[in-house]
Amino acid sequence: MILHSYFARKFLWTFLGIFAVFVLLLALIDLVDELQDFPDLPFLQVAEIVALNLPHANYEILPLVMILATVALFLRLARSSELVVVRASGRSALRALAAPITVALLIGLVAISMFNPIVAAASKRYNDLVNSHMGGGSNVLAISSEGLWLRQGSDTGQTVIHANHASSDVTTLYDATFIAFSPDGAPLRRISAQTAELSDGEWLLRNAKLWTLETGSNPESSAREIAALSVPSALTQDRILDSFGKPEYISLWDLPDFINQLEEAGFSARRYAVWFQMELASPLFLVALVMLTAAFTMRHTRISNTGISVLSAVMLGFTLHYIRNFAQILGENGQIPVLLAAWAPPVASFLLALGILLHMEDG
Repeated sequence: MILHSYFARKFLWTFLGIFAVFVLLLALIDLVDELQDFPDLPFLQVAEIVALNLPHANYEILPLVMILATVALFLRLARSSELVVVRASGRSALRALAAPITVALLIGLVAISMFNPIVAAASKRYNDLVNSHMGGGSNVLAISSEGLWLRQGSDTGQTVIHANHASSDVTTLYDATFIAFSPDGAPLRRISAQTAELSDGEWLLRNAKLWTLETGSNPESSAREIAALSVPSALTQDRILDSFGKPEYISLWDLPDFINQLEEAGFSARRYAVWFQMELASPLFLVALVMLTAAFTMRHTRISNTGISVLSAVMLGFTLHYIRNFAQILGENGQIPVLLAAWAPPVASFLLALGILLHMEDG
């Protein structure tokens, strides 16, 4: 137990040290980039943008930090002959690896349960802040239990659109309601339609009913039923889809409800479901990276082979990481099931690492 605690402390401090180095490096690099992108902004505002982007940037490189921490730990233990002493005492390599694996698992669990919501909130704020400084508008779409809401604007005022549900490509709204407002916020008209189809520069409404909301008049008495009606619009399909936001902008705890809302509104939530399952599988993937890296670096140190072993471990870790990203793309495109896309790479990486370690132990 004392030996496991010793290895766990060394691995944790090694991980935190490397993580702190990357935080500093990424902050300096991002600061230079943001100063070039926003030369007219005060330094404090640029520093705020950098601080908001740091959590996401470091969250993405967590697998790399885990690989480097494992390499640093076991090379240090091998060069100090501590691994030789452990093996001489009759302990196997797998037992010596139990403490780093446990720490890696705990780091992964803390990352998805506590760090992930911080990353999501900071990334969302970073995106909104950058868009505001670059002159971009806010999101035009919102999803709620009552359906979906859209907003479109022009020089003549704003139009708020509500629909009970929509097609998966967001080009057709069902049971849609359009409420137009003047530039000073006064309601002008209300349109209810059975369907609303988005085309180039307009919404094409079918089986519509139009109410004129003028002050002092009876809207119902002047209401008209129209078989087909065109409403000008500057919205496009890409702009509406972009308004959903990236999965990284949504906390892991809020993703299940958001996925349900998307599906109830008629949208495809596959992209978010794949991201949700991949986040749940990330602790297992971190454990697999630790085991795989240890398999190349916890052997007896030979100066001539140390560089090759380290390079092999890092390259194999990167390869598995890119295979995981490729499986994510296949899952988002619907070519493979969601659970297979999210869990197959971590499970395969874990089994591969375990097989290499058992082969080394037998050898």
